[in-house]
Amino acid sequence: MGKLDANKKKKRESLLNTAFSIFTSKGVSQTSISEIVDKAGVAKGTFYLYFKDKYDIKNKLIAHKSSQLFKNAIEELNNHTELDFMDQIMFIIDNIINQLNENQSLLTFISKNLSWGIFKNALISSENEDDYNFKEIYDTMISDSPKKLKDPEIMIFMIIELVSSTIYSAILYNEPVSLEVLKPYLYDTVKTIIRQHETDE
Repeated sequence: MGKLDANKKKKRESLLNTAFSIFTSKGVSQTSISEIVDKAGVAKGTFYLYFKDKYDIKNKLIAHKSSQLFKNAIEELNNHTELDFMDQIMFIIDNIINQLNENQSLLTFISKNLSWGIFKNALISSENEDDYNFKEIYDTMISDSPKKLKDPEIMIFMIIELVSSTIYSAILYNEPVSLEVLKPYLYDTVKTIIRQHETDE
């Protein structure tokens, strides 16, 4: 990477990091582009080189942060090559839940702003060179599994919706129970979803 490209990457990362810090402390609606560029130490014109508006940077942040969660989980998973497909999925889920439990501001930001379209884009795009294309990894996991799956995209959609909606209150408010009490029930349900999509055809 040349000096010019490195400088561009540094400015983009500074804008993303600054926006995330302000979004998580004030909320997206209370944040202005002027505030982001002032705190990032870049010109306003630089912002528009990378982002259309504050909602564009919000969406790109969700994609990047979501990708990083999966990247961290996959890197840990690579140390456990003996796991079958279901255990791999459960490992990834548990790892991501633990990451979000440790970073509750990230959980709040993602949960408040997440839609399936944005999240799906996060799984399949890699705008940052250190992001993962989770769809490729997921497809490889499926093809390596001896069991066939019907409608794997519907399956992962249902799992993500279930996990994200149930852990939010458990992590932030211990409602209806603590995360550790909830986990066995949640994981049993996820396994049921996976079994329902397994097929011999």
